[in-house]
Amino acid sequence: QVQLVESGGGLVQPGGSLRLSCVFYGSSFSMYVLGWYRQAPGKQREWVARITPGGSTNSADSVKGRFTISRDNAKNTVYLQMNSLRPEDTAVYFCNAEHMGSRRDYWGQGTQVTVSS
Repeated sequence: QVQLVESGGGLVQPGGSLRLSCVFYGSSFSMYVLGWYRQAPGKQREWVARITPGGSTNSADSVKGRFTISRDNAKNTVYLQMNSLRPEDTAVYFCNAEHMGSRRDYWGQGTQVTVSS
């Protein structure tokens, strides 16, 4: 089984930065596409960014140029560097891991990010 544990959320002022981390507990980390999603109060969960085992990345238009996803295969960890944060980035951020073969996916418990002055 796979367990994902996020950390790094918190309260930050507009224009500030945060780095989220998600540690993957399980086997075959290199076989998983990793992603970040977020859910704001009263809204549906939305996709933020993803990274393949080979390091190819994609991100939502709303965060492009501000957020960067990366992975460290030696540490079984995926990161989301968030810069130039805006109040509308306030949400619970979730880590997701999808197996490239079976397509089975797993979710972390989420970490709260609040952007406010």
